[in-house]
Amino acid sequence: MRSASPFAVLASLALAACATAKPDLRLPVAYEAPASAAPAGSVALDRWWVNFNDAELTGLIDQALVANPDAKTAAARLREVRAQRIGAILQYTPQGDASFQGRKTNTRQLSGAVADIPGFSTSGASEAYSGAFNVSWEIDLFGRAFAATRAANAEVAAARFNYEGARASLAANVADSYFQARGLAIQLADARETARIQRNLYDVATRRAEVGIAATADADRVAGDLSQADAQVAALEAQLQVERRALLILTGRVVEPTANIAVAPNVGQPPAIPQTIPGDLLARRPDVRQARAKLASALGQQDTAALAFLPTLQFTPGLGYSRIIQPGFKSESQNWSWGGSITQPVLSIPRLIADLRTQKARTDQAIFAYEKAVQTAFQESESALVNLDADKRRVALLTDGEARAARSYKASRMGYDRGLNDLQTTLSAEQSWRATRAQLTAAQVQALRRSVQAYKALGGGWQAQDFPTDRQAR
Repeated sequence: MRSASPFAVLASLALAACATAKPDLRLPVAYEAPASAAPAGSVALDRWWVNFNDAELTGLIDQALVANPDAKTAAARLREVRAQRIGAILQYTPQGDASFQGRKTNTRQLSGAVADIPGFSTSGASEAYSGAFNVSWEIDLFGRAFAATRAANAEVAAARFNYEGARASLAANVADSYFQARGLAIQLADARETARIQRNLYDVATRRAEVGIAATADADRVAGDLSQADAQVAALEAQLQVERRALLILTGRVVEPTANIAVAPNVGQPPAIPQTIPGDLLARRPDVRQARAKLASALGQQDTAALAFLPTLQFTPGLGYSRIIQPGFKSESQNWSWGGSITQPVLSIPRLIADLRTQKARTDQAIFAYEKAVQTAFQESESALVNLDADKRRVALLTDGEARAARSYKASRMGYDRGLNDLQTTLSAEQSWRATRAQLTAAQVQALRRSVQAYKALGGGWQAQDFPTDRQAR
């Protein structure tokens, strides 16, 4: 029976160890979110924040993308990986350095020399010079350079998508903080209005008590509510200042006063969310594409580990020059050489097998991470769409309820001013209106924040055709 060649055995071992399962990327064909959460039509996901038609928000996000430390760190990481890619590729190109040495020595021989015979005396000055240029070049017959390039390019892609993901997350954080600040501004405006109404109500109750048409306890009751309203104003002013400071920090404007952040005390309708299918996440989400790039890098490193079983061929040409000058003697020479070597792993094969198995396990981990990224993307996107639809319906219901409660309070307040209602009835109507209005404001702000989550979950803020160059990443 004919025995197999050593190379065939090594190739079989490498191929067996490189067998890798494919990731499971199956997703439902459609979201189960209501149609109102994702209306038909084309809404741009790139620079999604401009869909809110808020110049202040757009300016804050643009500033954060330039000045925030997280964005600058991701850009620096991208530059680092790009530089590492060059080093990984150049190791398979000819390597070599030129060297030169020179020495001059003055010698005075005290004894034991035959001074009159040329070449025998060592006294005097001697000089020695030499130079060499030796090259080492691994001749890549088995594709090691291709595997290394594949892994290095994948690492650059992963860093690039990390850069895009960091920017998308930063934009979402700025928008979320901005809408929270607007919600606080609305609550502060409402609290100030409540304090004004309570102060007017206190004045009315006091005048009615003075003329004897109401009890003095009514004025005391309103005074207690007025103090609570003033305390609420102070608390909301502090919270709004904290949120404004957070926005300044996100945008890299730490030293500026919080008054420089303009926050209007109003909210609008959240913009439309584009109608998408789950499969679009694989093409848009930066974290999904980063996980896929990490898998490609792991596969390239696994190929490199498998190719380590095969022989390594080295070509080593060189040039040299030498010059020696001594008393009575002079020598000058030059040389060139070429050679090569073949290295075949033998006793290191068990270690190489262990390395290959280790890399295979890392590849499996990259596969599982890719699957998890896809599943997480789908879960986040569908959850955001479902919750956004619920928030919109809640806003619609509370808007109608707030309008009705406002009309009821105005009628009750008018009756109290004319002496037709008692204080308790008026205060109950006001509390009902204020509670409904507070719920409406919270729902409106939540809908805005949920729309930000939906844009981010669907891969918004990432442009497939616009990857940053080294200069742009700075």
